[in-house]
Amino acid sequence: MSEPPTLIIVRGNSGSGKTTTAREVRRRYGRGCALIEQDHLRRVLLREHGGLGDDAVAPAFLTGTARAALEAGYHVILEGILHTREYATHLRHLIESHPGPVSCHYLDVSFEETLRRHRNRAEPIPVTAETMHDWYTERDLLGIPGEVVIPESAGLDEAVTTVLHGSGLAARAALTPCPTRCRRCQEKAGEPGNP
Repeated sequence: MSEPPTLIIVRGNSGSGKTTTAREVRRRYGRGCALIEQDHLRRVLLREHGGLGDDAVAPAFLTGTARAALEAGYHVILEGILHTREYATHLRHLIESHPGPVSCHYLDVSFEETLRRHRNRAEPIPVTAETMHDWYTERDLLGIPGEVVIPESAGLDEAVTTVLHGSGLAARAALTPCPTRCRRCQEKAGEPGNP
């Protein structure tokens, strides 16, 4: 039996670089890795506001989506602010129930640096510094064994390398589970240059 897929959690405050890091990790890894972005699922799919406490659907929805992708054989990168006050119980349950490797990373960036990075984005989100301050939680760690803190002094390449190697994904072959199920992908796999 092959090794179960890897679960990677990348967390941090708004503007910490977590989305850019997670996207680059997946790009460098290749096919077979699902990227689950908190902002997309919560804001776009559910159109749910943050801070709803026990009434929020997003925490169970995100971890349920991650679980479904893992069970289908995909490595999963789950990224977002994922505040412990709303997500810790769901994330810990996901981690404890996953039979494969788990790697948690927290981008620890000061509030001043998150503002600077936000201002330098190609497309900054339309929020004020005051709103970002309301969202900001200093060093909001999950407190699980092996959680890796990536300091703000780390550049993108260092953060991506830390996640790829710390999770073990750098040593795993990139291959979507699709070829084992899909005739079209099986046919493509036989063509030169198609994984």
